[in-house]
Amino acid sequence: MQPTFTLSQRDDGVAVITMDIAGESMNVLKAEFADEINAVLEQVRSNKSIKGVVIISGKPDSFIAGADISMLDKCKTAAEATAIASMGQQMFNELEKLHIPLIAAIHGPCLGGGLELAMACHGRVATDDAKTVLGLPEVQLGLLPGSGGTQRLPKLVGLQKALDMMLTGKQLRAVQAKKAGLVDVVVPRSILLEAAVKMALAGKPDRSKPVKLPLVGQLLEFTSIGRGILFSQAQKQTLAKTQGHYPAPLKIIDAIKTGVFGGMQKGLEVEAKHFGELCMTPVSANLRNLFFATTQMKKESGAGDAKPRKVKKAAVLGGGLMGGGIANVTAGKAGVPVRIKDINQTGIGNALKYSFSLLNKKYKKRFISKTELQKQMSLLTGTTDYSGFHDVDLVVEAVFEDLALKQQMVADIEQHCSEHTVFASNTSSLPIGQIAAKAARPENVIGLHYFSPVDKMPLVEVIAHEKTSAETIATTVAFARKQGKTPIVVKDGAGFYVNRILALYMNEAANLLLEGESVEKLDKALTRFGFPVGPITLLDEVGIDVGAKISPILQKELGERFQAPAAFDKLIADGRKGKKVEKGFYLYGKNAKKGRKEVDSSVYSLLGVQPNGRLSSEQISKRCMVQMLNEAVRCLEEGIIASARDGDIGAIFGIGFPPFLGGPFRYIDSLGAGNLVADLRRFEAQFGARFAPAQLLLSMAEQDKSFY
Repeated sequence: MQPTFTLSQRDDGVAVITMDIAGESMNVLKAEFADEINAVLEQVRSNKSIKGVVIISGKPDSFIAGADISMLDKCKTAAEATAIASMGQQMFNELEKLHIPLIAAIHGPCLGGGLELAMACHGRVATDDAKTVLGLPEVQLGLLPGSGGTQRLPKLVGLQKALDMMLTGKQLRAVQAKKAGLVDVVVPRSILLEAAVKMALAGKPDRSKPVKLPLVGQLLEFTSIGRGILFSQAQKQTLAKTQGHYPAPLKIIDAIKTGVFGGMQKGLEVEAKHFGELCMTPVSANLRNLFFATTQMKKESGAGDAKPRKVKKAAVLGGGLMGGGIANVTAGKAGVPVRIKDINQTGIGNALKYSFSLLNKKYKKRFISKTELQKQMSLLTGTTDYSGFHDVDLVVEAVFEDLALKQQMVADIEQHCSEHTVFASNTSSLPIGQIAAKAARPENVIGLHYFSPVDKMPLVEVIAHEKTSAETIATTVAFARKQGKTPIVVKDGAGFYVNRILALYMNEAANLLLEGESVEKLDKALTRFGFPVGPITLLDEVGIDVGAKISPILQKELGERFQAPAAFDKLIADGRKGKKVEKGFYLYGKNAKKGRKEVDSSVYSLLGVQPNGRLSSEQISKRCMVQMLNEAVRCLEEGIIASARDGDIGAIFGIGFPPFLGGPFRYIDSLGAGNLVADLRRFEAQFGARFAPAQLLLSMAEQDKSFY
């Protein structure tokens, strides 16, 4: 069997350890590597002619992407997981104790266990390549860095930066990492090895000087009282953000704190113990399942064995906020030239300005260089006619939700583009089959539903109608992935999947409001449950008018349970469209107090409501949630989504369903189908047919079945 770690000695006395897992695209750390690493280190120790060591990856585009997560699933007890962490700590302690300089030469992702290994080295050289990122993202799996990361990172970058990185899973580019003190030297990729060798020959870097900080930072980091304040604030902010749903951030704070006040050995012991405990939590199990599901999904074309066509040039119809966002991720993430068409120059100007403002923010934060900014902007061009469309491979339509207009766009594209050009509609509610109804080439027409804001929201729904070809599906899925998106393929139908489950959830929140629950209480109940924002805030953000347009479409196609409360017509009549016009449920602009979110109390009199607040937070969240869960099951039953896995990913990445619950289907499994049916039956008796349980849910409850 081919070894993962190989040692070769150069003429200048520097030994190079190359890590390369045979048959894998990326390097990941596995427990079984411990013996191999120890054997290589023994070779180094026994060879007196070696003056220094460089550890480098044999992969073209990755250093070490982290530890192999699947080994944690084999652990049956916390003690077994703690043993894995302790072994990693011991392995990296051996690296750190090496008597000669050990330098990590980093190109590509250096994450999790990969960064812990690099931090155990005496110095770090990284490439200035965009692929090179450094971070400890374990918190996103409900874990903490378990191989010394909680102890070594604060020593290199300071307490505040280390807390921020570990509590958010934030990744740094090489230049940012150098500024923070995590990396010593940043070089072009072509001279990475030579720069690392030079550093190894120069001797171990001096780490005696503390991290450079302003005066306030020094008082916080280098005094006992200051550190106490830092940890106290971190804990308070973490609880406010997580609502206590995620145990990992508090364990991270505790492990760092133990090391700071009790020394590294105690810190490592607590780190390993916490790692083992976290590994056994349902939260970590759900987050790891989500990681495996998205990883698996990346290997799928969305259309069986169909091969995607290459998209060398794309176009966007409509220069509004959605069109501008789609153009931005196409040029920026996918690196594909984009032609933006709008009916006037103002629309094109707005789309270009929007892209520039997003890129400029990245440039100011030193996330991209000036050259990268200019390169991405050069990929965007605009037109008011169809010039430059003859060689476009894929067109994304982002115009108004008007069926006749969208059908006209299909006809225009069929006239001005090639016979292979894919027409992807960014409709949020209109069935794709209707948009393709008059198409000469319906096999090229597909739905590609983005969520706002496009640059931040990770999900897209790829919607195939009956005549969409497998090649069109595969091409669209591959294109969305290049844009940095997580695509789920859904069947055609009003509202598709995400908006359909969201609509009933929002409608129920509206019903609760009309029954006398206050706006603040509704929002607080659902954020406490685990959503990033409450339903009323979301309605203001998305646009009350958008909700009003979608509801009749869903009601017409799917039935009376989608009927929106009639009182909402009063909001539209009063010009309340939400945040975009600074008039909705909350106060905006001049009327809002700075730094405070306040309800516009006049909304209550407009709706004829007197807030009475009879229900508890749990009762409020349950009524909204059972609607969403029930509709998700209906979507699976009708084949709108292909699997429970797709439904979970869609809800988490599309509407911020609490990731710690694993998605609607994993959550139903944890509740038990029978318990959910009982809740629905109770509400049905009280409020009517909109709570009638889905047939699939009833049969699952009868047979005591689960989705996973």
